[in-house]
Amino acid sequence: MILRDAEEWAGRSVVVLGLAKSGGAVAKLLHRLGAQVVVNDKKPREACPEADELEALGIQVICGHHPDDLLTNGVDVLVKNPGIPYSAAPVRQAQEMGIPVITEVEVAGGLTASRLVGITGSNGKTTTTSLVGQMLSTGGIPSRVAGNIGMALSEVVQETRPDEWLVVELSSFQLKGTKHFHPKVASLLNIVPAHLDYHGTMEDYIASKQRLFRNQTSEDAAVFNWDNPVCRETAASVKSRVWWFSRREPVPRGAMVEDGWIRLRTDEGEVPLLPVKEVALPGAHHLENALAAAVIAHLCGCPTDAIANVLRTFRGVEHRLEYVGTVDGVAYYNDSKATNAQAAIRALESFDQPIVWIGGGLDRGVDFHELVPVFAQRVKAVVAYGQSAPILLARAEEAGVPIRLGVKDVAEAVAEASKAAQPGDVVLLSPACASWDMYTSFEERGSIFKQAVHRL
Repeated sequence: MILRDAEEWAGRSVVVLGLAKSGGAVAKLLHRLGAQVVVNDKKPREACPEADELEALGIQVICGHHPDDLLTNGVDVLVKNPGIPYSAAPVRQAQEMGIPVITEVEVAGGLTASRLVGITGSNGKTTTTSLVGQMLSTGGIPSRVAGNIGMALSEVVQETRPDEWLVVELSSFQLKGTKHFHPKVASLLNIVPAHLDYHGTMEDYIASKQRLFRNQTSEDAAVFNWDNPVCRETAASVKSRVWWFSRREPVPRGAMVEDGWIRLRTDEGEVPLLPVKEVALPGAHHLENALAAAVIAHLCGCPTDAIANVLRTFRGVEHRLEYVGTVDGVAYYNDSKATNAQAAIRALESFDQPIVWIGGGLDRGVDFHELVPVFAQRVKAVVAYGQSAPILLARAEEAGVPIRLGVKDVAEAVAEASKAAQPGDVVLLSPACASWDMYTSFEERGSIFKQAVHRL
């Protein structure tokens, strides 16, 4: 294990709030470094499968409630699960007591001796992170992928070497709890309204994303979407060297689309990577992901032929506009990761065929008016479920969608969508909502969709 400043954690008193993957990983790491760790999760013990392993290591685990004496004057830091809101009682108490509240990536990022790539944005994080990881692997660049995708960063940093790149997908929840996180390469892919139930305001959401760049210097690189206004505003205030990507306009330095080609422009000149038509992933939003990944991989030293090869062959990741199969001439796509309206619009705009759209889920008070134009242009039927079904069906009626159906769940939605679809159509699950009203995760929701398609 090659870690920086590991001795700083020895003897410190740490409360880890929330188990799950990241909580268990950071608890084990800090315990190994000599910290006095207490883990607390309000879920009942039977819902905390990680507890037994932690206790076997000698870590105290408290499940089922938040004890009144969880935080004492001797506690040095509270490491919060990213999904726990700042309104939670232990978090508020820590802030009142002046105890630092951080997230797992802050701990791990401060310990690793490897170079960090941080990737965030409202949409496209997982695909872009996966693309970069595959490009570096193909190009022979030592690297690992972690963070909000795959293994927790606290797990990965215990195995990495200084010559490796750590490519880290980061959510606004994770970034809001960072103070010293310092990526060598950082990218903001886009910003659209999302997670406002957690952040409270759009300003807090944007500020949380922007924390990715706060510790960068002129020796580092920042990659932004030229076509996104918030990205442009953010780029104007960073200290790092700015690179761009754009599918609409030429950029001074970065990746762009010109004359049907993806081109990479550097200070040394311009390199044509490949024709746009050869990019394996469909849709304008995936083209943006491809451009961003190309710039990031280049900044990590990846050869251009490896970048182009991956763009020709990479078919995507599960639950991100994932082709499931064709049944009776109808193509089915799983885009369960689309948890906001803008992500759903990007998916809908990826197809020229008539679309039977399946959507719905957690009601966050969103009105979904931005879906009306794309419904009117591309959608022949809307099948909606969950808490948001009534408002989505109202938007479909407003758009003049002829077939509008409310159903109880995703499995029934697939059955009804198959009846509404004809050969040559697309059935698309791209819910525009979080899954938590009915399903534990977007992964569970997507898996249920795929199982239902395979039963047709």
